[in-house]
Amino acid sequence: MSNHEPFSAVEVIRAKRDHEVLSNQQIDWVIDAYTRGVVADEQMSALAMAIFLNGMNRAEISRWTEAMIRSGERLDFSSLVGPGKKIATSDKHSTGGVGDKITLPLAPLVAVYGVAVPQLSGRGLGHTGGTLDKLESIPGWQANLSNERTMEILGSTGAVICAAGSGLAPADKKLYALRDVTSTVEAIPLIASSIMSKKIAEGTGSLVLDVKVGSGAFMKDSERARELAETMVALGMDAGVRTSALLTNMNTPLGLAVGNAIEVEESVEVLAGGGPADVVELTAELAREMLAASGVEEDPAEALKDGRAMDVWRRMITDQGGDPDAALPQPKETHTVVAEESGTLTELDALAVGVASWRLGAGRERKEDTVQAAAGIKLHVKPGDPVEKGQSLLTLMTDTPERFERAVEALDGAWSIGGEFVPQPLILGKVGAPEK
Repeated sequence: MSNHEPFSAVEVIRAKRDHEVLSNQQIDWVIDAYTRGVVADEQMSALAMAIFLNGMNRAEISRWTEAMIRSGERLDFSSLVGPGKKIATSDKHSTGGVGDKITLPLAPLVAVYGVAVPQLSGRGLGHTGGTLDKLESIPGWQANLSNERTMEILGSTGAVICAAGSGLAPADKKLYALRDVTSTVEAIPLIASSIMSKKIAEGTGSLVLDVKVGSGAFMKDSERARELAETMVALGMDAGVRTSALLTNMNTPLGLAVGNAIEVEESVEVLAGGGPADVVELTAELAREMLAASGVEEDPAEALKDGRAMDVWRRMITDQGGDPDAALPQPKETHTVVAEESGTLTELDALAVGVASWRLGAGRERKEDTVQAAAGIKLHVKPGDPVEKGQSLLTLMTDTPERFERAVEALDGAWSIGGEFVPQPLILGKVGAPEK
């Protein structure tokens, strides 16, 4: 430790190891010193593990989040004006799932009602898809925009889906990579502060969280998912961002499409007034939350039916260099999996489908991997549907047919036919509804 540092990493680690509450000064220092490289990776690993094992209270998590935000820049949308008035901003964050393409129809849908949506999104890692990877299957579409261009598009079109700049919460970037290799990813204080530091730094007026629960989700059980949702809602409220969360079911993939181009296709169907019922339901429900948080009392389902959301989508894609009319990439090879018996499909495991899609080339194993735009899985049936022996259940798609074998292996035991089908609700609960 240099003579100029007010604390040492060892004393901060020891405090948390011994179940003590870290002071504001300790938290501010450790995040700043880690970002500067004064606290070494192995020391931050030890602290992350101590937090994983011993937890943090609300004040600690709040201060930790604040310190992560202060490590970088903050965006400010308060100057955003539309025709004659200031524009409210709202954003949505999903904890990630399989077939979760909701951001694509949601951002233009909310923008229809005069609420601007600065949707800073990420890429996929592992079995959960990334919004930017999906949109990059549209010819010409660009994920990277300058802050100035983002503001321009928000002022004119009202919705933008782009990559977050590297200036937002750089401490989180370092810590995230470290948590990944030290088995501390699941620590709720660290998950919550990681997500919320970026979302609060984005400067949006309100935020709606979609916290997934189930096999294809990061959180498998509903109690832990609710704890995460409550922690994140509290962090948002503490930072002055009106925040609410929906707990949503991720035992079965969302919609009938899992992949990149194929999910864009399904999103466009939803914007055209069609698409699978579960995707439509969740898009409309999240839009209601975002609009209510911005003081707008309208039923957004109307704008999906009458084409207004589609108009905003087309402008949004065009604004970012994309061609909304261009043909989307098609896979070079397909392989169909058929039912071996007749009966009712009673379950279809989201995780297995997600892993199979990833193995087909739709996702990446390491950050530097490239993804195949046309890879993925088309579902022909959902739980509750009747199936006949020999009927197509899933179509696997890839440009590299040698991937089929491992993808099919991932699907072993992924569905059940026969037995009693018990329908599950899509929306399992709500935390911290916005005050009207």
